[in-house]
Amino acid sequence: MEHVTGIVLAAGKGSRMHLETPKQFLMVDEKPLLYYSLKVFEESTVDDIVLVTNEEYVEFCQRDIIEKYHIKKVKKIVTGGSERYWSVWNGLVECRGTDYVLIHDAARPCLTAKMIYDSILKVRECGACTMGVPVKDTIKVVNEKNEGIDTPPRESLWQIQTPQSFLYDDLVAAYEKMKYSGDRDITDDTMIIERYLGKKTSVVKGNYCNIKVTTPEDLLVVEIFLKKMKKAVDTDESW
Repeated sequence: MEHVTGIVLAAGKGSRMHLETPKQFLMVDEKPLLYYSLKVFEESTVDDIVLVTNEEYVEFCQRDIIEKYHIKKVKKIVTGGSERYWSVWNGLVECRGTDYVLIHDAARPCLTAKMIYDSILKVRECGACTMGVPVKDTIKVVNEKNEGIDTPPRESLWQIQTPQSFLYDDLVAAYEKMKYSGDRDITDDTMIIERYLGKKTSVVKGNYCNIKVTTPEDLLVVEIFLKKMKKAVDTDESW
């Protein structure tokens, strides 16, 4: 029987928030931001969860989130690396024996059960996929002088989100190649699969509510989304 593991990344510093507390631990509707994605994974069909966080927050995560909110699927808390991709690698090391991994940023608290379900269906089919949504705005390519030099056709552009889902063995193999390449311009895991294994990744249509908290203004937006999601669950409405 196949085994599916969720890797939740909560090791970022969140420097653009200009706060001492990392954004994944900021309180939204009386709960830490990290709680929301862990709760959705807990209630999904994934078999277990590996949480990656800052060393100084391991005890907080265990006591004030996992135990307090009865998140039983977290099998391991590991510390993150200096960059996002090293945090993913540290999580992957703890997943040996699994078949598929779903990698999700804790800074995206508006994760839904449907996103996880759709990700699992697609990764079974193609081996590598990511959530994403078509861009709404016109995108400009600019040079070092902030001069517009190109306007790509909007219909070909998607804004990439998480979860990003992979065959475990493929992602580990790609990471092994990346580690010795010297390349450090990696911003997500689909790049690693595409660049080092030469495989294509599918984009699964997500939801515009699945935003990443990067600036203080984003907190206001996700609080509205989370309240709407809670209301939809309480009233058995679709979201």
